[in-house]
Amino acid sequence: MTPAKSPQTMKPATAAKKLGVYLPATPQEFQDTDITRGDFNVLQENPPEWLAELRRTGPHPRPVVAQKLGVSISGLARGSITEPLTTAEITELLQSPPVWLVAERATMARVRAEEMRAKEARRAKS
Repeated sequence: MTPAKSPQTMKPATAAKKLGVYLPATPQEFQDTDITRGDFNVLQENPPEWLAELRRTGPHPRPVVAQKLGVSISGLARGSITEPLTTAEITELLQSPPVWLVAERATMARVRAEEMRAKEARRAKS
């Protein structure tokens, strides 16, 4: 007889990253407990109010901030953005972008254009 398999779990930091939320802003109960795959799926499919609110207003982790601003995570660091930002702070940056944000968005646009050019070149070769 084989023993029953234990459910697959993930650490709270991994679950927060996959959910796109900033771990220190989550409830203490979430931070202290490993999350099973089933619980994680429930959180994704039917998020509780605290998760919906965090996704709506933040604070957001750097990957989410970078995506919302249209820059890379490295671009955030070059712009001295090292802390999580709220949705209001991100909106403020987008409405009156500082010089670094304009430059980083232009850099990101060039990188994406180069990636598309390279992809088309590879496609043409095959």
